[in-house]
Amino acid sequence: MKREYSFFLEAVNGKQSGTIDAALRAIERFEITTNRKPFRKFNVEQARSFRARLGEELGASGKPLSVATIASTLKHLRNFFLWLSREPGFRAALNANDANYFTPSEQDMRVATARREKHVATLEDIKHVLALMPAETTIERRNRALIAFAILSGARDGALASFRLKHVDMKAQTVFQDAREVRTKARKTFVSTFFPVGPEPAAIIADYIAMLKGELGFSSDDPLFPSTQMGRGADRGFVAEGLSRSPWSGAEPIRQIFRAAFAAAGLPYANPHSFRKTLALHGDSLNLTREEEKAYSQNFGHESVWTTRESYGTLPAHRQAKIMRSLSMPRQESPPAGLDIAALEAFVQSAKRVRHPAA
Repeated sequence: MKREYSFFLEAVNGKQSGTIDAALRAIERFEITTNRKPFRKFNVEQARSFRARLGEELGASGKPLSVATIASTLKHLRNFFLWLSREPGFRAALNANDANYFTPSEQDMRVATARREKHVATLEDIKHVLALMPAETTIERRNRALIAFAILSGARDGALASFRLKHVDMKAQTVFQDAREVRTKARKTFVSTFFPVGPEPAAIIADYIAMLKGELGFSSDDPLFPSTQMGRGADRGFVAEGLSRSPWSGAEPIRQIFRAAFAAAGLPYANPHSFRKTLALHGDSLNLTREEEKAYSQNFGHESVWTTRESYGTLPAHRQAKIMRSLSMPRQESPPAGLDIAALEAFVQSAKRVRHPAA
């Protein structure tokens, strides 16, 4: 039944492997507390007992489970038993309403879903990191191009790991995020144009792609960011030899590259996904028109401008505090830069004479 539920989550609900794995871990955690009794014997008391134990359980760090982990586990179990109660052979044995005893409390859900500020690098920070990254070997040039492409395209780490050379058009400055081959969110297909972040990232990408096609002979179907080719060193240990023709299987190597690059620059770690917020905040600074804002939002793959605003438009805490403090200060009215005050006064006096000739 767990295998069938996995197929259901993937084929019907369109869930990714990470979500499916989390659901299976939640079910496993529940089965341990029931000594693996058959699912047909599920009852309310099992749910109550599990919730109580979950609050006392310790995680891998030796600390109590976080509210977010508890809420996520209960949510997965509720969904599983609701699905199970509709399956042949379980309809008569299970009461669908009993699954609702896994529903997290409203207070826990508010704590679990609360947005907590994470470090977001500025565009200047990212350019500083790129300027300090070495670019002598093929691996170093790949690593630098990876960070440059992340800020240039706004792509998520899953997409970065699955792009092929043919998806990037340097002449048109576009990226074809084709869900048939690229791991995009919700399997959405769209074309994005390079974000307006200056010439440096684009120059890095152009040089990198020229290396792949020229020096290494890569074809359009080869990965844009290939994995590292490993070989045997003199001491028979594994050493990095260059770039392979295979893509990364996941996004963890990408995050490791980001972490090392920011550490080398003496800056807090900014994960690949946070670059999307960097781009959103950069867009706010451009004073976009409504049409430009819509184009900027679609470049993220968003169907609505509100999605961009709600997901990435939150101001950092330090910027919020600065603005709020400035509101308590008296505002000084000053004429616009470049305004000819003498000419303005002459115009006002002339207008007065026209309206009141006696004056």
